[in-house]
Parts: sequence; structure tokens; C-alpha cells
Amino acid sequence: MATGTLIISASMAGGAIPVPNAAYAVKDKQGNVLFTGFTNESGESAVMTLTAPSMEMTLFPNPDGPLPYGVYDIFISKPGFATINIIDVEVFAGQESIQPVEMLPIEDGMDTEYTYIIPPPTAYQPTYPQLQVAPPDQRDPPADPARVVAPDFMRVHLGVPTNSAAATVRVRFIDYIKNVTCSEIYPTWPTNSIIANVHAIVSFTLNRVFTEWYPSRGYNFDITNSTTVDQAFVPNRTIFSNISQIVDDIFNVYARRAGFLNPYFTAYCNGTTTTCKGLSQWGTVTLANRGLTPLQILHNFYPNDLILDTAPVETFTGTYPGFILEQGATGDSVRRIQTQLNRIRANYPAIPAIPASEFGFYGPNTTAAVRSFQQIFRLLVDGKVGRSTWNRISQLFVAVTKMAELNGEGQRIGLDPNPPTVTIRQGSRGADVIHAQFILNYISQFFSDIPAPAMDSVFGATTADAVRAFQRRFGLTADGIVGPATWRRLYEVYRTVEGQNPPQVPQPPQLPPVTRPPFPGVLLRRGSTGASVRTLQELINNSRRVHPSVPALSVDGNFGPLTENSVRAFQRAAGLVVDGIVGPITWNALTALL
Repeated sequence: MATGTLIISASMAGGAIPVPNAAYAVKDKQGNVLFTGFTNESGESAVMTLTAPSMEMTLFPNPDGPLPYGVYDIFISKPGFATINIIDVEVFAGQESIQPVEMLPIEDGMDTEYTYIIPPPTAYQPTYPQLQVAPPDQRDPPADPARVVAPDFMRVHLGVPTNSAAATVRVRFIDYIKNVTCSEIYPTWPTNSIIANVHAIVSFTLNRVFTEWYPSRGYNFDITNSTTVDQAFVPNRTIFSNISQIVDDIFNVYARRAGFLNPYFTAYCNGTTTTCKGLSQWGTVTLANRGLTPLQILHNFYPNDLILDTAPVETFTGTYPGFILEQGATGDSVRRIQTQLNRIRANYPAIPAIPASEFGFYGPNTTAAVRSFQQIFRLLVDGKVGRSTWNRISQLFVAVTKMAELNGEGQRIGLDPNPPTVTIRQGSRGADVIHAQFILNYISQFFSDIPAPAMDSVFGATTADAVRAFQRRFGLTADGIVGPATWRRLYEVYRTVEGQNPPQVPQPPQLPPVTRPPFPGVLLRRGSTGASVRTLQELINNSRRVHPSVPALSVDGNFGPLTENSVRAFQRAAGLVVDGIVGPITWNALTALL
């Protein structure tokens, strides 16, 4: 029998918060306990090696034969949480299985134990085009990857997200809003009620687009028509004329909180057969009949600082810049992932902080943070941000800020109209902390005696030092506490320097471009010869800088036993499947070390 590995990853709040010290057990199908332990600070178990049928069994269809993979049952529990049983966890030969477990805090009326059974896979593995790395002189990311836009088209999945058999249709954004509105409310409702509902529907939709809720999870659509998670959309449904006219005027007007960039997650329900903490659709009728304006109606269900904004209509292909970000890259896309990683760090402290001095430049601190993130979330640990790492960072950032939840933390921009009145100090966390860090970071560009704290929403020692330096500079009591007086002075100083050019500082040196030979397109193994083998042997020799245990090779173009031995040694050192054969994964791992 061959072996594979299994890791359990326990978290809550959609992966935003790891659950440490959860007890787990792994059993075989005969009920024998094979492993027990407790999850670490990142919510992960130890790596467990388990037996599985030979990999060859997975290379041809055999529906009537034995399972081509091992199946195990896991059990995980922690005081205060429901016990989770997951049956038929799959382990394949030579592969790592990651079993995410959503831990459920026990509340009144809920069950204390849940069991989930994993069905067999469909044995379909899609192929994806190889991601190309653009030369540095062709790297032109969007001017502002975080800008809110109304896409010209929506990709709507006609079913629950996991229903791969359901169709996905492409619909003009304005037609999508009309369809949803006509599918959810009556055209006979008061005009202000209809307008308030359209604002809620547009904001909900743009929140899904802005957060890239589904694409960041690997789906090829923007939203579904399942009302359990999204909004009603009925293909070929009747559109009501008055609703159509209203939507024509306001289809790209959305709600956001003052001082925040992201469209507010305007959760809603009909208010009769279902109720929720957000907007009640039937409740808008009562309020409109009382004479309330659409914005006043929204304020009745959502925060009072909700404002209406307009999103330009543009083609939206996602925020990923289209090429791999790596050390030496610069620009807004780099700044975006740096900001997001620092915020994620508040929930996953194993990720090192990225200092403000490196913002906009992909330096060694960014590389270290990316590598740590990739290690925690079981991605290829190369310190670079390709599409999979970009999507996972975006997904976690949305989760930890609760940007796609009612009353979530959100993503701040600039300053609110008035300074906050709350008091924050060392040990505080959340949106007010990151707001103060944002202002201090901006001001620090103009005053060299004020250090720039990391924008991670955690009021730690470095933030306290920055606050004290600011207070000393501007004649306040240097206690490191941000109360009303310090908030007011922060706002005054920020507005004084806002829009000015800070003193020039030397730019970090740009790293020279690295040319990476592409995978030759065929597997290289014992008996292969030619230029591709010579390149492989050069890559093996180069890898010894990082993995000195790999034996050096003569570059002769012949894949003999010595070359196979070195390939196996590299695969073992890099944590890959050790088979002595060079396919795309081994080749890319070698070229990543150039």
C-alpha cells in the first residue's frame, strides 16, 4: 500500500478565525483510532500519514472496483463548540488532503453534534492554462484595484454554488437588477419603497462583485440565484414597467458607510415568511406610506452613517493584475495585498508584519509574509502572489473584516466627516484602530520623528509608540492613548497635509528580471536526452544553493541514474512527490529558485 497525508484545519466564521486546542481523532473504517492530538495556534493538526491504494488505480476508470483512495473518519471537539464528525475523508497516494472543519459555537436550541458524509468524487479534473509571468516592463496593473465599479455584465449561476450541473448565464448588469427587483417585490408598492429596495439589491450585488466572493473561491460566476445565499433571479421572467424605469435611473447607485470604500452588505428578507436583522421588504412599504424617503428607509434598517454613492459602469474582470507579483514588483496591486495581509495578521499572528516603509514595493518583508500565509493555508510556498494566492488572500481579507456580512468591519477610505469619539489604547482591536493607523501612516510621511505603525487593526506597542510620538510633536499628553483630543488633532494634521507631496525618499532598488525556462511540455525521466535535460541538470545544480543535500550533476543532456537520484533528492527536499520524474510541478519548483 502507498501513503498520503492528512491535515485537519479547524476554524470558525468562514475561516476568519482559527480554532486552536481543538481535540481531534482519526479512525479507519474498522473503528481503530490511528491519530489523536490538538490543533495549533493556526487551527491545524499535525501532518498525519495514512495508507492509500496505489496511485495507478486513479489513472483509469474502474467504477465497479474498489475505491482508488483511502477513506477515514475524523472527529473534532472543543468545549463550547459542537462536536463535528466527518465521514469518508479521502486520502490519495502521494497527495496531501486538507480537511477544513467549520467549528460551530454552541448556542441555545442548536445541536451539540453534527455529522457530514463526503460523497465520492466525480473523477473529473479540469485543466487550467499555465500562468505566464509578464516581463517587468509590461506590468501595468489597474490604477486602483480596489475601486468600486458596476460591471457591464453579471455571470449568474442558476443554482446553489456547489451545483456544478446548473447553468451559468451572462446578463447585463442593469437587466440583472431589474430581474431581481421584479422577482422579489410587487410593482404596486410605493415608489420610495421600490427605490429603497433597488438600492439594497444593487448594494448587495456590488458587495459580491467588489469582494469577488465567488471567483476567489474558484467559481466562474459572480452570484447565484439561490435565495438561501443570494438574490432571486428568474430567467425570462416578466419585467414591470415602473420598476424598469426606476432601475434605469438608479441601477448603479449603491449604499456604503461614510468613510468606507466597500459597498455595504445590505442583507434583507421579505419580513413575513422570513425575518432577519437587515431590511424587511414589507417593512419598507409601511415606512414609505409614512412619508420616509428611500435613504431614511435604509437608515431604519442599517447604520445611520449609510450614504449613497454612484459606481461607474465598466468592464470588470477582477482585481488580479494578470501576472505573478514577486520581489521587486511595485504599484497598487502590491499595496493592496500588503494591506490585506497586515489585516489578516490580526487573526493569524504567525504572519509577520509588513512595515509601512515597504508599502507599494514588494520587498523581503512582503515575501516573508506571503510565504507564511502560504504555509498556513497549504499553498505552494514560494513567496510569490499568483492567482491562487491572490484569491486566498482576498477571500481571507473579506472573511476577517466581515465585509460581506451585515455590520461588518469593512474597508476604510480617508476620513469620516467627524472624528470618532471612542477611546482606543494598547490592546484594542478593530476598525477604529486601523483607522488611527491609517492616519498615522499618512502623517508619518511628512514628520520623520513619527514612526509608521503596521495597519493591522491591532493596537500594539508600535502603534502606541507612534501615538506618543504624534502627541509629543503636537503638544498633547504623550500617554499613547487615542481619545477625543488626540482624534481631533489627528484629523486637523491629516487635513493640513492631505494632498501634499511628502519629502522624497530613496526608492528601493529594482531587482533585475529573471528569465525562467518554460516547461518543455513532456515528462522528463530516465532515458530522456537533449537540450531540455541539460536545462534540467542546470536547474538541479542551481537548486543546491537552497538544498545542499541535492547531489551535483554533470550537464551532459543524458537523464541517467545519477540525474534521477538528484531529481528524487530535490523532490524530497522540496516536499514534492518523490518519483524521480520531472513534470510541471517539479519543473516549476526548480525554476522558482532561479
